[in-house]
Amino acid sequence: MSNALDQLKKVTTVVADTGDFQAIAAFLPQDATTNPSLILKAVQKPQYLHLLEQVKLKYGHEPLELQTDRLLVAFGTEILKIIPGRVSTEVDARLSFDTAATVARAKRIVSLYKAEGIDTEKRLLIKTASTWEGIQAAKVLEAEGIHCNLTLLFSPIQAHACAQVGVKLISPFVGRIYDWYKKSAGNNWDEAVNAGENDPGVKSVRRIYAYFKQNGIRTEVMGASFRNAGQIKALAGCDLLTISPELLAELQADDASLKVDLNTEWALSQPRESFPEGEAAFRYELNADAMGTEKLAEGIRAFVKDSITLDGLLLK
Repeated sequence: MSNALDQLKKVTTVVADTGDFQAIAAFLPQDATTNPSLILKAVQKPQYLHLLEQVKLKYGHEPLELQTDRLLVAFGTEILKIIPGRVSTEVDARLSFDTAATVARAKRIVSLYKAEGIDTEKRLLIKTASTWEGIQAAKVLEAEGIHCNLTLLFSPIQAHACAQVGVKLISPFVGRIYDWYKKSAGNNWDEAVNAGENDPGVKSVRRIYAYFKQNGIRTEVMGASFRNAGQIKALAGCDLLTISPELLAELQADDASLKVDLNTEWALSQPRESFPEGEAAFRYELNADAMGTEKLAEGIRAFVKDSITLDGLLLK
């Protein structure tokens, strides 16, 4: 019998969630995703220091934010030499509440990839946070043929808003939702009861997947932010799953049979939902979701912190 990773690849597009492109080659994923935290982690490894030094040497006279984009694109370009599909590159999280600035920054990232000879329409996804402003920026970009991956997505209202503007792909998080509910429950948390398909993060992605398939929404659903292999297995059949090298290795070493629940037939058997339209409804619904509100804010703060650290490395 093939291992769990090979079984998963038959029903789901497997994506590597890392900036470490040498690790990517070992697992042969279709796509890859990056973010400021992953790039920061990778650039501090000796084997990638040359990319940082090259940017500093060639472009040290340029504005810092442009140097940062060049570094992100340098990593993305190397990743694209290994994978056959797309790489996701993130717009600075400090722009998460500025639609116009996000659009401008995204277009500059696209231009930098094009200068490297990359077919950006087929091989690049621009990542923005699933704030109202980030989603509106994605609407503008998608209309111009720049495909987007909306990240830091924790609440169904965020997913609905993304679908309404025709976003190419969304990344609903699993592990960070799990973290929130586990912390909230404290000593009352029962790991066995809340595992697999009962995991709160897994349930959130399944809910979004079902809603999209029921309504013929073409936006791709990519589960993200996993804490354990059980969460990944419980989402087998999802359009895409972006997985860290550590968990990819765990799946590769697992010879157990993989149970696959998610498909269109399953989705059509689930309860149907509807969501309100417009900015005011979006903000109200997200505000009513304590987990979604807190994890979105926390995620943006964490990415901003790592972006500032990355800036510091470029200034050294």
